[in-house]
Amino acid sequence: MAVPYADLHLQYQTIKPEIDAAVAAVIRDSAFIRGPYVDAFERAFADAVDVRHCVSCANGTDALYIAMKALGIKPGDEVITTAHSWISTSAMITHAGASVVFCDTDAATFTIDPAAIEGAITARTVGIIPVHLYGQPADMAAIMAIARKHGLWVIEDCAQAHLARYRGQQVGTFGEAATYSFYPGKNLGAMGDAGAIVTNRADLAERMAMLARHGGLTKHQHQIEGINSRLDGLQAAILSAKLTHLSRWTEARQAAAAVYDAGLNQIEDVIVPQVGADRTHVYHLYTIQHPRRDQLAAYLSANGVQTAINYPVALPFLEAYRRFNHRAEHFPNARRHQDRILSLPIFAEITPQQQQTVVDLIRAFG
Repeated sequence: MAVPYADLHLQYQTIKPEIDAAVAAVIRDSAFIRGPYVDAFERAFADAVDVRHCVSCANGTDALYIAMKALGIKPGDEVITTAHSWISTSAMITHAGASVVFCDTDAATFTIDPAAIEGAITARTVGIIPVHLYGQPADMAAIMAIARKHGLWVIEDCAQAHLARYRGQQVGTFGEAATYSFYPGKNLGAMGDAGAIVTNRADLAERMAMLARHGGLTKHQHQIEGINSRLDGLQAAILSAKLTHLSRWTEARQAAAAVYDAGLNQIEDVIVPQVGADRTHVYHLYTIQHPRRDQLAAYLSANGVQTAINYPVALPFLEAYRRFNHRAEHFPNARRHQDRILSLPIFAEITPQQQQTVVDLIRAFG
């Protein structure tokens, strides 16, 4: 049985009438840029993630940039983030004008190690960007305690963690702001690029909205110099239609993860995802560790199972950051993980039969 890594077309087929109606409505109303469908999605998503304000934008990368610029980041500032993430997290720190400072990850959860944060703070540090990687919250109690102690802001990168919770509280509600990606493969995905920033601060929401819309909230009235980063009406309408299913899809992902856990836990050399205390994992990715990762991935591929490596090179060791001269011993957990991690197929519609195929193949691999 062939098992895809994800199946976006199947997801569309399950809610086709709703998606088709949403797209048709936007076309009928010619509401392609801003307008009622964008406004409606911003309100609905803010409600869904328990915040007061949602500012939509073109993608999750822009969301990070806009949030930092709105917080007044400037040249000479330092921002701490994780060594294990997609490059958007770190690159936007640089593009916003600051210097990125990497921290190693927790050995079990892949999220940023709070103890490493404390050791990375200098007089130039202004903020921390924890990433809720793969759908698991970072240790927000420890991170927020450090931020308060040193007077730092926190922007949560929630690109992979829609509806995840830490101690019962939604991610995205701990720091000054939080950023989301709606890339098609995300737990809540558009049919193109899309993103958002959320916050409980009205003043910050207004400034972020201005930054995303050429520096003004009213056309031709530019109060500051901004950028063009708008969520279009088609994507907003699609996201609104999908948002009503997100809780059900999340539960389906969690159920699928439990199936994998039960099937893989007893296989030698396989380490299943470890969920930290008081955390609700939403399994954007189901990422195992295996000492012969590359051979296992090739074996699964040869037998019709698609996998992925998220991410094959930890951020400090990318060519883009050669200037820092980072060494493996600076980030031992992130360095170890990059050679061992493998993401297995997981999506809300995956069947037990498909999962059993994956489990049986991994067991047969040895």
